[in-house]
Amino acid sequence: MRSALSLSPMELVLVALLGACLGSFLNVVAWRLPRDESVVLPRSHCPRCGTTLAWWDNIPVFSWLLLRGRCRHCGAAISSRYPAVELLSAGLFVAATLGQSQAFGDSHALAVLLGGWLFISLLLPLILIDLDHLWLPEPLCRWGVVLGLLITAIAAPKLLLWHLLAASAGLLGFEATSASAQRLLGKPALGLGDAKLAAVLGAWLGLTGLGLSVMLAVFSGALFGIAGLISGRLKRGQPFPFGPFLAGGGLAVWLAGNGFWLQQLGERLGWSAL
Repeated sequence: MRSALSLSPMELVLVALLGACLGSFLNVVAWRLPRDESVVLPRSHCPRCGTTLAWWDNIPVFSWLLLRGRCRHCGAAISSRYPAVELLSAGLFVAATLGQSQAFGDSHALAVLLGGWLFISLLLPLILIDLDHLWLPEPLCRWGVVLGLLITAIAAPKLLLWHLLAASAGLLGFEATSASAQRLLGKPALGLGDAKLAAVLGAWLGLTGLGLSVMLAVFSGALFGIAGLISGRLKRGQPFPFGPFLAGGGLAVWLAGNGFWLQQLGERLGWSAL
């Protein structure tokens, strides 16, 4: 078992600030990437009046609170999703710092920590884009697979082949499921973007982590669908994005570790004595 990093409360606050700043940038990525805009230039600006924002209007969370959710120049509303994503990113960065990821085996804690931060930074914009557009951009998924395999090669080279197999299994397994549903039901059960996201999870988490992520995604997605039908918010046959459930499952497995979820599964299935 790898040794965990020991950080002081002040260091954890700095980690949260880093996560919030990254979350601010990921908001930009999720907005601009579907519109084929550069995520670097031009600088942040109000989408309504086009005024370039000063640095003090871009402080994560605090600027939104000080501006009361309104543009300083034209008064247009600023979505509460911006500070929510910044807070979520901050929380995930801290959770990854304190987490029990086993994706890279006994690798040094620092490698696992940096890998976790990068994993979060890849998955958050995918979640946001899929929620907005029912679409998972192929370039981001492709880079997710490449970076996952690269980090594995650096942190745990003995696991590289298994992670490569997991990425392939995720892609081909989801594509086969979608094709089978197309033949049986006349429509695909999953989008090809979901298959590419499964490949990303396989590249980062390996076969066991991918399997656990998919199980968590199917379970949580089914609960969401049932709740939506009962409440009337979803109609029969109405599509909803599955990517956030896949990504959420992947994050849960990364943060808690394979062992935790295998134990939970074993207890639910009566395997606790094994």
